[in-house]
Amino acid sequence: MKKKIISALLCASMVATMVTGCGSTETEGSGESTGAETTESGTVAEESGDAAAEEGKVLNIYCWNEEFKSRLTDHYPGYEEVDATHGTIGDVSVVWNITPSDDNAYQNNLDTTLLAQESAAADDKIDLFLVEADYALKYVDTDYTMAVSDLGITDADLANQYQYTKDVVTDSNGKLKGVSWQGCPGALFYNREVAKEVLGSDDPAEVQKAVSDWATFNETADTMKAAGYYMTSSVNDSYRVYSNNVSSKWVVDGKINIDENLMNWVNDSKALYDAGETGTHELWSDDWSKGFYPDGKVFCYFGPAWLINFCMAADDEGSIANLGGWGATEGPQGFFWGGTWICAATGTDNASLVKDIMLQMTTNEEIMKEIVVADDDFVNNKPAMEAMAEDTSYSSKVLGGQNPLAMYCAGAEKIDLSNQCPYDQACNEEFQNAMKNYFEGNATLDEALELFYKAVQEKHPELTY
Repeated sequence: MKKKIISALLCASMVATMVTGCGSTETEGSGESTGAETTESGTVAEESGDAAAEEGKVLNIYCWNEEFKSRLTDHYPGYEEVDATHGTIGDVSVVWNITPSDDNAYQNNLDTTLLAQESAAADDKIDLFLVEADYALKYVDTDYTMAVSDLGITDADLANQYQYTKDVVTDSNGKLKGVSWQGCPGALFYNREVAKEVLGSDDPAEVQKAVSDWATFNETADTMKAAGYYMTSSVNDSYRVYSNNVSSKWVVDGKINIDENLMNWVNDSKALYDAGETGTHELWSDDWSKGFYPDGKVFCYFGPAWLINFCMAADDEGSIANLGGWGATEGPQGFFWGGTWICAATGTDNASLVKDIMLQMTTNEEIMKEIVVADDDFVNNKPAMEAMAEDTSYSSKVLGGQNPLAMYCAGAEKIDLSNQCPYDQACNEEFQNAMKNYFEGNATLDEALELFYKAVQEKHPELTY
């Protein structure tokens, strides 16, 4: 069994490609971590004892960017930052191994290290690592991840979390293999000044009328073009909305399957591009990001809370986000995008500390609220989010004082992962890559589809089409 798992992980490592990228229950039984006890207020008090002495002295964390590090640094009780890649929790040294996702570098590094986990020295073992939704199953369905129940985390501890965040990291045997501090229901973020100029109002309810379904959305794109604006920056902005609303999986009985709603994206996107109402820019590129500023002339982007907080230049003077110039509304369809999950690596010698980090960062309601207020994130705690959705003192500066949490809460409850499959990352990426050729006139639709099939088959030779 072990050899099969190692082989599968090596294979997945070689063929995977880059993916982009984000209860009121107290942390019962989490007091053993870091030689510390979690009090009712969420603070950490020193303790001694054999259990603490048995814990390792180095906590190794593997991730692809600074997001989780900033959350832990800012909100985990007792964390002290030493430098950009080191910190301390009590007498435990925290080491951050941060490898960007570009060219699949993060997964390649993680895979290599996990394969050596069993023979690694205690101080070199991975203790916890992070995964994204598109490739979570690659790790969840192996013995390299621990079930959270084996750490002593119970269903009751996680009762206030959104169900879909558990579904993402549940293995084929029904074991929960990770937790997340955030939920990622999506919204349509629109330029308020453009909405007032072209639609006559920047009120979310009024803007929603202009984007309520795809037919209406496309009509509004014509109106935006006539006024000198792009509807979206790129055809890729709307992709996740369509792909999250499919009625079948990417792979059915070993055969690559293209859902009807994905072809709806192709047809709608081709029409918008041909009309000059959107571009074909790669997500995260400089051209795609121009719409974060007024001169970019872009009306809207689709995304979850982490997009406006983490990606839309909120700290740059003169950006729309910095000026509080975005608004949020539901858009044509509900969707989710991304998210980050914390997984415990099998073989960790810091199980108690890993458990406490998971509980503090994903179930401590006070910490959850801190993250919302400080970081504009949407957190994985229903009571906290529902309370803050009704809290008139909370508002988002980026969204011009709007409180979008009620909209996010409603969206999170509707997320359906029944069509998730292990091939999502490769299929999603290669479909967008292939269709760019069609949109730009460099291939017919049939030629672009053939490019897609072959690209996926190169990564997953076991699939047919």
